[in-house]
Amino acid sequence: MDHFALQDGVMHAEDVPLPRIAEEVGTPVYVYSRATLERHARVFRDALSDVPDKLIAFAVKSNPNLAVLKVLQKQGYGADCVSVGEMRRALAAGMAPEMIVFSGVGKTARELSEALEAGIGQFNIESEEEGLELAKIAASMGKTAQCALRINPDVDAGTHDKISTGKADNKFGVPIDQAGQIFGMLASHDSVNLRGVAVHIGSQLGELAPLERAFEKLGTLVKSLRGAGHTISHVDLGGGLGVPYKRGDQLPSPAEYGAMVARVTKDWGVSLIFEPGRVIAGNAGVLLTRVVRVKRGLNNPFVIVDAAMNDLARPALYGAYHDFAAVEPRGAQMTANIVGPICETGDTFAMGRECDLLESGDLAVFRTAGAYGATMASSYNSRGFVAEVLVDGDKFAVVADRIEASAIMDAERVPDWLA
Repeated sequence: MDHFALQDGVMHAEDVPLPRIAEEVGTPVYVYSRATLERHARVFRDALSDVPDKLIAFAVKSNPNLAVLKVLQKQGYGADCVSVGEMRRALAAGMAPEMIVFSGVGKTARELSEALEAGIGQFNIESEEEGLELAKIAASMGKTAQCALRINPDVDAGTHDKISTGKADNKFGVPIDQAGQIFGMLASHDSVNLRGVAVHIGSQLGELAPLERAFEKLGTLVKSLRGAGHTISHVDLGGGLGVPYKRGDQLPSPAEYGAMVARVTKDWGVSLIFEPGRVIAGNAGVLLTRVVRVKRGLNNPFVIVDAAMNDLARPALYGAYHDFAAVEPRGAQMTANIVGPICETGDTFAMGRECDLLESGDLAVFRTAGAYGATMASSYNSRGFVAEVLVDGDKFAVVADRIEASAIMDAERVPDWLA
């Protein structure tokens, strides 16, 4: 459920008409609903009510906007970060350091040092080499790093190849058949408290079976590690739960996910960590855009909008589907190709899509754009960065300014020897 719906024939975000935002802020613009974020945060937390000891760490990469993070901080969420920049954002939003998990396969020495200094709750170590480097840095700082070893369980998540992270040939984690040896070696370092294991097999999962297989493998590993004399107090189960981008899509609910987790982990005796991202933020945002013109096509007309692949990259990267709807529908339909203004054929949101009848100047939205939207934007074609807005009831605020192309150019320099 989201809070983007028609009122008197005009789409609103909660109680704010979208044309008002377009008029005052311009387009394209991301619009987030506080009520939807809070509802999804509660639903996910309630789904884990049978898990007694847990930390829910929002995947910052899915939507790092400070206002979004603040909404979730007020809901008792921590943060899953994959860069020091994301960690700084989580801290700036008021998230407690001990509720921050630092994941990611390429943490630099500088990032490890800054995270140690900040006192974050857990490093998810992705390799033997990273663990040794972290142990050395922590020792030099006189600190003890709280850690889990990320395991690659060789489980196919059944999602898009580019967001699959748990197969043997993916870059993440250590092979499960080598985990015992690597765990023992890293646990021998006094500056590392290797307190558990972590797993994450992919994003936008459409069924629970792959997750359950991965969790069962992890449970077997926990028993083996304890049998070898190691203390396992924490297990990070990652994220990955999908959301319906297309109306009618049937995906596992948070409640079904929570019931599976409670059943599989009931005898583990650990504190569980969860890293939801898309399932919290996805349906909490739309990308509001304006039709530039409608161009005659060979088979179907091209609806050219002012949003582009640099603003919403998922369709170009993954062939991803986003529902497209008029802000003020006329009641008639058309079949159209929905495209942006970028000078590349890849700047295509949909081909042969049945949608509301649209004309030049009309407003429309790409739905389910609250996750992996603005965060993946670029300035390709010397376009600026899109603005972001948060709605709360009948009011809204700009929570990320539009960055014009001229401001980006102002950060560039021509050396004297070219003048």
